[in-house]
Amino acid sequence: MTSHPLAVDEVVDICRDLIRIDTTNTGDNDTSAGERAAAEYVAGLLSEVGLEPRIIESAPGRASVVARFEGSDPTRPALLVHAHLDVVPADASEWSVHPFSGEVKDGYVWGRGAVDMKDFNAMLLAVVRQWKREGVVPPRDLVLAFLADEEAGSMYGSQFLVNEHADLFEGCTEAVGEVGGFSVDAGNDLRLYLIETAEKGLDWLKITASGRPGHGSMIHHDNAVVALTEAVTKIGRHEFPVTLTPTVRDFLERSSEVLGFDFDPADPEAAIAKLGPVARVIGATLRNTANPTRLDAGYKDNVIPGRASATIDCRSLPGRSEELEAQLRAIVGPDIDIEYIHRQPGLETSFDGDLVEAMGAALRAVDPGARPVPYMLSGGTDAKAFARLGIRCFGFAPLRLPADLDFTALFHGIDERVPVDGLKFGVDVLDRFLRAS
Repeated sequence: MTSHPLAVDEVVDICRDLIRIDTTNTGDNDTSAGERAAAEYVAGLLSEVGLEPRIIESAPGRASVVARFEGSDPTRPALLVHAHLDVVPADASEWSVHPFSGEVKDGYVWGRGAVDMKDFNAMLLAVVRQWKREGVVPPRDLVLAFLADEEAGSMYGSQFLVNEHADLFEGCTEAVGEVGGFSVDAGNDLRLYLIETAEKGLDWLKITASGRPGHGSMIHHDNAVVALTEAVTKIGRHEFPVTLTPTVRDFLERSSEVLGFDFDPADPEAAIAKLGPVARVIGATLRNTANPTRLDAGYKDNVIPGRASATIDCRSLPGRSEELEAQLRAIVGPDIDIEYIHRQPGLETSFDGDLVEAMGAALRAVDPGARPVPYMLSGGTDAKAFARLGIRCFGFAPLRLPADLDFTALFHGIDERVPVDGLKFGVDVLDRFLRAS
């Protein structure tokens, strides 16, 4: 498959090593494992082949690694390649293998982070280590970033680096990161490869209702808990209007041609229903969304509290964060307070240019049945931070997947795993892509 057998062999070992390093991110520094041990491991692999990585801590244990791999043409803008080191929590009792074992079983590497996203960390490390051994020089500077805290909003990772160490990304005009480049079976030995060109905004809110506190045995018509739960119910049951963005339209037009179904722009939901498991992701990009996730009220069973609050996980379409806020205010009414916990705008770029051509060429060289298509991610990534520097961001962590694997269910899911062959495929594609980038 690849001209670099050492890199292909090494990628599996690196992925397993990284999975075995617990980098659980709970969203609370007191209970998170931190990324320091993984950062030191990554920095060691880079130093071993002659690169000069820098470990940067934003808080004790919350560590990122950045290194610059100088290219042959210093006049060209640099390319940022980024991955995150942290993972979401995992309950070992729910898994068929231990989530931090890195076990190889049934042709997969198993463990928390296998697809989100220690697999791409491993691919990138395997490629650049092989290049340094062989004396390969990239066509332009590559800035390699291995980041903390992506799973909890990136405040201790990419957001911190952009705020405090923006000089590390000097000259970068384009970037590639996670949740893109993976295959979806299209039949007839064809595969769609979804390349992220857009992602929804992050609008995490706290809504609060106020009322008259009092004894639980009395009659109260001004109860904050009642007012809050009514507002939460309205939000949870509200269906926001469909808005067909350029990226989602492009995805549906290209995908319908490959998959052989009709696409009516007036009824995009009918087309999405024909996409199989990936419809979960694509379907969430048709509209703004708001999902209640947490409730907080009271301090004693027989006391009616004066305040009650809820957390709402909102995701806005690119450029529509203010619209989403207005929609929510109309839903809950004037007596409910709304405040932001995190607010990061959505992103959208076009599916064109030399970098996109290089992605498609690398995929087709390794998989002649590849059909690259743009798509919007319903979640968020570190791209939100780097876009603040004017960097054009894509998701491209290439994986060829078995046709029967429900890949999107593995993100944050039980028994997360990545195909061994997929890792090797990714190394080959990433090598070809970076050589042409």
